[in-house]
Amino acid sequence: MAEVPAGMTATVAQLDLSGSIRIRLRDLGLIEGTPVTCLGCGPSGDPVAYLIRGAVIALRRSDSGRIEVREWV
Repeated sequence: MAEVPAGMTATVAQLDLSGSIRIRLRDLGLIEGTPVTCLGCGPSGDPVAYLIRGAVIALRRSDSGRIEVREWV
């Protein structure tokens, strides 16, 4: 997911995360098939803001890079 450019939307294919971050993201609705829009990143490039089911979530690139996506539009 870290490679999705700002303004583009992708669909979550798989979460390759474990522990509390996986639970937190699943509780927020980030599951397989969820559309995610990249809104942009901070001045240093990290964290990145994403629109997920109507909520804006900021994730570190190290975490978002472990979420596989497909179908950028």
